[in-house]
Amino acid sequence: MQSSDAGKRKLLSILSHGSIFISLSLVGIAIPVAISVLSEDSVVKANAKEAINFHFNVWFWGAIVGGIYGVLSFISFGLLGLLLWPVLVLGFLLHWGLSIWAIAHCLSDANQPFRYPFIFRLV
Repeated sequence: MQSSDAGKRKLLSILSHGSIFISLSLVGIAIPVAISVLSEDSVVKANAKEAINFHFNVWFWGAIVGGIYGVLSFISFGLLGLLLWPVLVLGFLLHWGLSIWAIAHCLSDANQPFRYPFIFRLV
């Protein structure tokens, strides 16, 4: 593989995994979807699909934890919601930590797609 192809592979893989930082908008998932459709590189496609699956997981678990937090806060006038702050912080750190790990992996080994641990894969 030529160095320009390796650089392109790194860039597209990093864009796919880095798009999770804007995951609350539909633009966040549109980036890896577009990369998956437009790229012909199998490693880039694999990284884009993994990023799409990670988006779905972040949204799914965010909805569950956010829903529980909202219900507990509503029922107890905010008192029980305070108990979930460590869970919210842990989820946030896990979300960002796994994304940074994926980007670091793509920077260090552009020829191997990254696989997030402990996520369900729909795509």
